[in-house]
Amino acid sequence: MMIRISSLLLLAAATSPVAAQPIALSHVRIIDGTGAAPIEDGTVLINQGRIVAAGRQISTKGARILDRSGDTILPGLISDHSHVGQIRGKTAGAANYTRETITRELSQYRRYGITTVVALGNNGPLFDPLRKEAHQGKLPADLFGVDQGIGVANGAPPQTMVKVGPDQLYRLATPDEARADVRKMAAAGTDLVKIWVDDFGGSVPVKMSPDIYRTVIDESHKLGLRVAAHIHDLSDAEGVVAAGADIIAHGVRDTPVPPEFVATLKQKGVWYIATLALDDATVAWAEQQPWTKTPFTRAALSPELAAQIDDAAWREKTLATPQMAPARASLTMNEANLKTLVDAGVKVGFGTDSGATPVRVAGLAEHRELMLSVQAGLTPMRAITMATRDAAALMNLSDRGTIAPGKRADLLIVQGDPSRDIGAMDRIVETWANGSAVPGSLPLAPAR
Repeated sequence: MMIRISSLLLLAAATSPVAAQPIALSHVRIIDGTGAAPIEDGTVLINQGRIVAAGRQISTKGARILDRSGDTILPGLISDHSHVGQIRGKTAGAANYTRETITRELSQYRRYGITTVVALGNNGPLFDPLRKEAHQGKLPADLFGVDQGIGVANGAPPQTMVKVGPDQLYRLATPDEARADVRKMAAAGTDLVKIWVDDFGGSVPVKMSPDIYRTVIDESHKLGLRVAAHIHDLSDAEGVVAAGADIIAHGVRDTPVPPEFVATLKQKGVWYIATLALDDATVAWAEQQPWTKTPFTRAALSPELAAQIDDAAWREKTLATPQMAPARASLTMNEANLKTLVDAGVKVGFGTDSGATPVRVAGLAEHRELMLSVQAGLTPMRAITMATRDAAALMNLSDRGTIAPGKRADLLIVQGDPSRDIGAMDRIVETWANGSAVPGSLPLAPAR
């Protein structure tokens, strides 16, 4: 009887030192993240946390061989737009921003196959030392991101929703304040600068003015930093792109993207992150969509959140809110625009806004994003490439995102063939990083 290594030996491996003996993951289907056709019955050889070789007819002399017959190995997923430390149970706010909360969230991301997380704003002073520890392999997943991020007084992001502390967000009023705050973030070593530009559907009285975001972008570029802009509408996207924004941090959701805007994104090399799962999460839990009831989904929920979504009164109240119809319409438009941009060859990364609110569940949202991307018309392979190679490229991370010699051994192993059925991504066997593996959130029977 075959017993999966991941369910026994690898449970302890996640916190063990990087193994000195090479490990060969053999008889495995390899999806290397480049969009190339899968390699059947291949081998991935790893040592000291790095990929040594990958393909067919790989020498495994001296290696510990782990038979992965029936499984597929892919690069670990990379989220270009998530948040950490905001959520505990069904609450959001600064009180949750602790080492314990962030470590627990990174553990869940890792169990769900995400090996690199970009926390795009609302981070406090704790973020910088934790990021260093993550880069050293001392946390469950690697961590990049934005320190505080920049909003405006009485504007986005809505304080009633995010409940951030004064050290987690700059809310400025003048261009001079904008320059000063960018300089503070640069001095702290932020990876990016984040701006919130829209008015959250009219829920806040003030939008960031063009004078402010132009100043933020100008100062950031002077200091060698790129800027990610939170938008919803095409008009705001056009404005920040004209001002030089480097990343559109949410999809355009109010109208189809016109050819002129598509051409501008391509010409300027602007990255685009759709975050389809954001609006989907607004409605899916209250509607009890089938995917919300699967064991894979339920394993990601805290007891408090599970109790909330199981509460018929909560679901009824949620469905009666005015946000439901706009969220459905936004998702439909977002999917259509994603397909247009991918077909046009615009640079598209991968993110979900997971961890920003309780229902945008860490790790789970990324799997939902893959499913929604395929629903939008992308092939499974294109969606996978977006979440691996392209997501790494957005962050200028040349050491991950594909399976090739010399790359980090950040690897996701699943049962089945996700190049044909994106649902196979939910059948996680284990996730490798730093030379060790942790099992997926659910025990799996051996592949047949």
